[in-house]
Amino acid sequence: MTVKRGFDLIVSISALIVFFPVLVIVAIAIHKKMGGGVFFIQRRPGLHGKPFNIIKFKTMSDAKDEHGNLLPDSERLSKFGRILRSTSLDELPELVNVIFGDMSLVGPRPLLMQYLKRYSPEQARRHDVLPGITGWAQVNGRNAISWEDKFKLDVWYVDNHNLILDIKILYLTVARVFKREGISQPGQATAQEFMGNQEGK
Repeated sequence: MTVKRGFDLIVSISALIVFFPVLVIVAIAIHKKMGGGVFFIQRRPGLHGKPFNIIKFKTMSDAKDEHGNLLPDSERLSKFGRILRSTSLDELPELVNVIFGDMSLVGPRPLLMQYLKRYSPEQARRHDVLPGITGWAQVNGRNAISWEDKFKLDVWYVDNHNLILDIKILYLTVARVFKREGISQPGQATAQEFMGNQEGK
């Protein structure tokens, strides 16, 4: 077991125990306010792009249009959902992903499966380490910065990560949560879809 993996297990298990009452309260509140299930489970690319199921608290309703299609994210994101995102409480269930070894506490955020074919070779290096609940890009702008800048920060982390840097990022993450900075891009529920580019090719 590596030092990073040991650190991840100790912190994530301890955090689950400490925040268990919060998890229960949030789950009950989601069920009452949005109905249905309380978790959002989606396939995401992990280490070397291998898919895994990420677990988060649901922040959007299941509202659909007259044709049975889900409404746009911005219309389904409730006020309560915005609070969960701004406080990062929706990310707490990902501690389970860390315990299972699909994620790390710190690393590039796991994005969407369809993005895998859109990365340049340099950008794809973000998958050379486990994805994280938080990361270098998250404490340097989160969703307020461009995709290109975000991926540069991710690759920088891949080349420079160590335990001290991870601890620094966790500390900065807590500070960012309290400041509620960079939660989303203007006019977006989170961030505009990454469509790919020629950078690094």
